[in-house]
Amino acid sequence: MAKTIEKINDGSGMTADGYNKIETWNAETIEEMAKMYKRILELLGEDPSREGLLRTPLRCAKAMNYLTVGYNMNPEQILSSAMFKEEYRQMVIVKDIDLYSMCEHHMLPFFGKAHVAYIPDGYITGLSKLARVVEAYSRRLQVQERLTTQIRNCIQDTLKPLGVAVVIEAQHMCIQIMGVQKQNSVTTSSAFTGIFLEQLNTREEFVHLIGSRLH
Repeated sequence: MAKTIEKINDGSGMTADGYNKIETWNAETIEEMAKMYKRILELLGEDPSREGLLRTPLRCAKAMNYLTVGYNMNPEQILSSAMFKEEYRQMVIVKDIDLYSMCEHHMLPFFGKAHVAYIPDGYITGLSKLARVVEAYSRRLQVQERLTTQIRNCIQDTLKPLGVAVVIEAQHMCIQIMGVQKQNSVTTSSAFTGIFLEQLNTREEFVHLIGSRLH
């Protein structure tokens, strides 16, 4: 059962540092995770009872719960909740969508931008829903390649457009601070369906538009 905690210090609905803070989690799950983080600290040679680490296991458990909130989101429902009949059949692009995810191999962050496009075939969706689909899949343990195809497949299967294009550009902390330690490396992945696969000029138009600074 989910437990919601709202921290209110002065009766105004604001915390001491001036913003509303509402946290929702499964209390039993967070408690179990906190115990495991405490044990990890012990195995690292730390003292979990010292002042600076006293609440660290709980904070880590809540942070991991937040970073993987996508498991509780249904991307198909997100899209279908705002589908509208429309006879528009030109490219729709939402680019530079901020993306934060966790590499499933090392459980370290990777982050960057997602560029998403589709060509409607009778139905469009709310523009914010495309960004929410990116959020739903990225807030899970992921690899960039699978993340790219999941976003593409969700849009294609739900909206059934004439084509979908997804490009993700991301920096991976497992490359930057471990192993080869190449801080300036960027990984690009892409996935296409329909017209974007069949018509080179359509794909080239998409690539040109996501690389242009029109705004």
